[in-house]
Amino acid sequence: MIPVLGAFAEAWGEVRVHKSRVVLSLVGVFLAVFAMTTVTALGLIVAQISQEQNERSSGRPATIGVSAYDPQTGLSAPQAQWDAAVADLLDRYRITTAATVSYEDDLFRFPGGTQAVQTMRVSPSYGPLHRIQPIEGRWLRAGDRDSLSPAVVVNEAFLDQLGVADLSTRPTVVIGGPEPIRATVVGVVRGGFDQPQVYRVDRSAGADGAASGADANFYGPPTLELWVPSAQADEVIAQVQHDLGLALPGVEVQAFRQDAGDLEKTLATLRLAIRGAGVVALILGGIGVLNIGLVTVRQRIREIGVRRSFGATSARIFSAVMLESVCATAVAGVAAVGASIVLVRNFPLEQWLGNGIPLAETPGFPVAAAVEGLVAATAVGALAGLLPALIAVRAKVIDAIRY
Repeated sequence: MIPVLGAFAEAWGEVRVHKSRVVLSLVGVFLAVFAMTTVTALGLIVAQISQEQNERSSGRPATIGVSAYDPQTGLSAPQAQWDAAVADLLDRYRITTAATVSYEDDLFRFPGGTQAVQTMRVSPSYGPLHRIQPIEGRWLRAGDRDSLSPAVVVNEAFLDQLGVADLSTRPTVVIGGPEPIRATVVGVVRGGFDQPQVYRVDRSAGADGAASGADANFYGPPTLELWVPSAQADEVIAQVQHDLGLALPGVEVQAFRQDAGDLEKTLATLRLAIRGAGVVALILGGIGVLNIGLVTVRQRIREIGVRRSFGATSARIFSAVMLESVCATAVAGVAAVGASIVLVRNFPLEQWLGNGIPLAETPGFPVAAAVEGLVAATAVGALAGLLPALIAVRAKVIDAIRY
């Protein structure tokens, strides 16, 4: 153990003595590790933003959309039969995440007048399934179904038309119609392209609570969304159509995969390309270290000859030259990873690429990228120091002293 520690101490001493040369030789390694680590980390964040943007509209992999309607009238299946069939389906196949979605036009009374706004009636599980992250307040809850004042989640455009700056005043809005009802704004989301957007729970207490009323199916029958493993998506589609078809006679059942099925492959290709670019940058940095190492050994050949004449073994010379390179590149790797962490933490990708919509799962700095950077820097130092160490070992003592 002591000889090993002594070799490292000697190598570190050489690094300190030749600081100027070491700094010059490590610029390439520092930049390569910094580029590889930073690009890998930023690539993961970009991939997360892209993934969440797709999942907000189409659902997570794999989201199966199911609709059932009478082919003659186009009306949805009777609510009681539909609820019983869906409950039996979820229980039989142990599907833990499911949501219902329907669209309707509600009349909202704004300070500037009454306006019809397209409203989405959704289950509380719709939010996690589509990664909807409120920027203020909260998302819908199961308990909102029992509230006599409907809970609504709106976008910023709706809040502006309501003349409210934030939710600190607990704003409410009157939903018009034959029996007006006052709803409570419980959350704000970003999006909607400057058009008012409203989410309500699928059904709630009161006269205006049923999502299956006359206006609820204005945009067609409700859609059931099922979140299932990607590998079983095709099997689930076939089974859902079969089972619901038997449970709802005379009703046509359609099931389809509504998420972007090829998104996972696209993101995998993106990560592979990012990793490849980092490896190329690292190789270029290693070549620079190797070149400077070869020149340095030629300049230190007399020093090596003197050490050999005083009894230094070939193994000691080899380890000293090799570990000098390893220690130097390891230090460069630590500095590069630290600089990468500072840059990535302060890079506003979420604001630039995500339209300011907060991520539901903000990825931290990838530990794997940091570890890979440190390992790669050390490996480059070992490889770049191998050839100079072999040259130093093979130098003859007399020739080295005469040099």
